[in-house]
Amino acid sequence: MTDADDSFSAAAWARNARAYETIRAMPFNADLAAGTLSEARFRHYITQDAHYLIGFGRALTLAAAKAPSPERLIQFAKSAEGAIVVERALHGSFFERYGITADVFDKTPLSPACHHYVSYLVATAYAEPYEVLLGALLPCFWIYAEVGRDIHGRAAAANPYQAWIDTYAGEQFHSAVKATIEATDEVAATASENLRERMHFAFTRATQLEWMFWDSAYRLEQWPV
Repeated sequence: MTDADDSFSAAAWARNARAYETIRAMPFNADLAAGTLSEARFRHYITQDAHYLIGFGRALTLAAAKAPSPERLIQFAKSAEGAIVVERALHGSFFERYGITADVFDKTPLSPACHHYVSYLVATAYAEPYEVLLGALLPCFWIYAEVGRDIHGRAAAANPYQAWIDTYAGEQFHSAVKATIEATDEVAATASENLRERMHFAFTRATQLEWMFWDSAYRLEQWPV
């Protein structure tokens, strides 16, 4: 392993610090923290996020299949399980609140942003090496953790979205984030310069897609034609 200041994760975060700040301050997250985010926008978001997690889970299982050690295989297999089981339980509570039945969910197509993000992750999982795949997967873990804690620190009292905030600000989720950062730095430490740059490209592209996903929910994005 390299020293922390020379790690891939430190460099990747520094390269994308402006993008993270844009995400942190964007209208969707500002309104969510204030508890004023409209139900229509959160409903759009939570429905698309449930679709997204299916694709994210598939990408995680492929990371497990490509993992170089049994320990990392187990880690990413459990992360895939968490994406589908643990976070789906969170979505389920909001689905029940908003009357989103299984039939309604199944008939709701992936939004353009969600489709783009899922397609990118799954294509990366199939076509790119393990190192690049981790670069693409890491922003979803890490940015959600940082946004969750940031919003938790400024959330309005009696926030209607407190369950969402608590999930991503919680220690269980942050432990998974830390493990993913460690796994990514582990392989980046011995990667060639070219491969590390491909990892950086994947990290940046996924960070951009994180912004697009939240922005699309705020705009109640639909397919234009």
